[in-house]
Amino acid sequence: MEKNSPARVKTASKTTRKPKGERKSKIFVLDTSVIIYNHAAIVSFEDNDVALPITVLEELDQFKKGNDTKNFEAREFTRILDALSVNSSLQDWVPVGNQKGGRVKVIMNQPNGLDAAQIFGEDKPDHRILNAALHLAREYPERKVILVSKDINLRLKAKSLNIQAEDFETGKIKNIEELYTGKTHLTDVAPDIIEKLYNFGYCETGEIDVEDPVPNHYYILSDGKNSVLAYFNVIEKRIRRIEKHTVQKITPRNAEQVFALHAILNPDVKLVTLQGVAGTGKTLLALAGALEQRRNFDQLFVARPIVPLSNRDIGFLPGDISSKLSPYMEPLYDNLKFIQTQFREKDREFKTITEALENEKIVVAPLAYIRGRSLSNIIFIIDEAQNLTPHEIKTIITRAGENTKMIFTGDVYQIDTPYLDAQSNGLSYLIDRVKNHPIYAHVRLEKGERSELANLANNL
Repeated sequence: MEKNSPARVKTASKTTRKPKGERKSKIFVLDTSVIIYNHAAIVSFEDNDVALPITVLEELDQFKKGNDTKNFEAREFTRILDALSVNSSLQDWVPVGNQKGGRVKVIMNQPNGLDAAQIFGEDKPDHRILNAALHLAREYPERKVILVSKDINLRLKAKSLNIQAEDFETGKIKNIEELYTGKTHLTDVAPDIIEKLYNFGYCETGEIDVEDPVPNHYYILSDGKNSVLAYFNVIEKRIRRIEKHTVQKITPRNAEQVFALHAILNPDVKLVTLQGVAGTGKTLLALAGALEQRRNFDQLFVARPIVPLSNRDIGFLPGDISSKLSPYMEPLYDNLKFIQTQFREKDREFKTITEALENEKIVVAPLAYIRGRSLSNIIFIIDEAQNLTPHEIKTIITRAGENTKMIFTGDVYQIDTPYLDAQSNGLSYLIDRVKNHPIYAHVRLEKGERSELANLANNL
């Protein structure tokens, strides 16, 4: 979001503000969780007004120090609010500069009438935010007051007080069941087309009755007896056959894994997303494919977001920072060790992985450590990407420099953070928004290959 100059704010005020008695737009009361999710949230409400309880500013003040994303979001939001209030008092409605007439105001703690703290038996920030919404409903009886929060429990409490409450919808996927899968199974392909693909390696899109194919989309083509794996080559504008390859002694076990490995190894694809439940091989394939290409890049960077157990900060864990982070990075090391054990200790490939870790040619680190870096000539794997917000995904991708390839893996139905879900997490948002770009490929892996026991857990 651009910082608004005083002149711009003044212009918005002249053209969009209506007399108090005439304005019938809605008032949205924002919870702290919305700001932490997206620091530019206040410009997302068109011509409606945004109210910020003073309690939200108090909570953001506690988040301003640190290197986590929530700390960054808190700092960015306070800068935006500071810029908006250069020539104005935040106790009055101040234009947010979104060109549609939206305004923002800070609401003081003014308990009167119904008191959420008394009703719920405790004076806490959430209850003071509810009181701010109740106060606005009394002050503006002719306007609809809506509490916006990523916190489900707070929304439920609001509704119990007859306050309308909603989730923050910006960046949310409307129908998660229709999320792009990256693959299609066609069962009525003519036998001569299957033969052509085997003999010549390609066919035209019209020959399999595919109109406007998505770039790098994958196909299982079958005539009832024989089948072939293929993808739409956006450069050639043709359907091109895919062969099964073994990399780092890791062999794909199903068509989806063949597709995933092809996307990872395709030099024309710079951004890959792999989505699937536990045991489908997302992280293992990403690591194996990345190691296969390590000579093409200066460094292999493997990261994942830190989601503390029970939402407690990692500071309560014993030991230094390395000891605190080790449990979160262990799954990545497990996959590296699995690949390494495919070779004998005397093999060059076995020693190469050990040496690469020691020389930092392979780096396994928390995602927060990349903030501010420019990642050039790197192949970058981001594991558990479903625990990132859309804004975090954007921030990561904007770090990419020349000759950088990024691979995001995750399960959009296994969210470990309290304010995200299958529709609002960054991985779902990324898949939905970039599916038509020629440098992007996506595969949803559905068949578990870890073990029968793991499959049982996923299915039941």
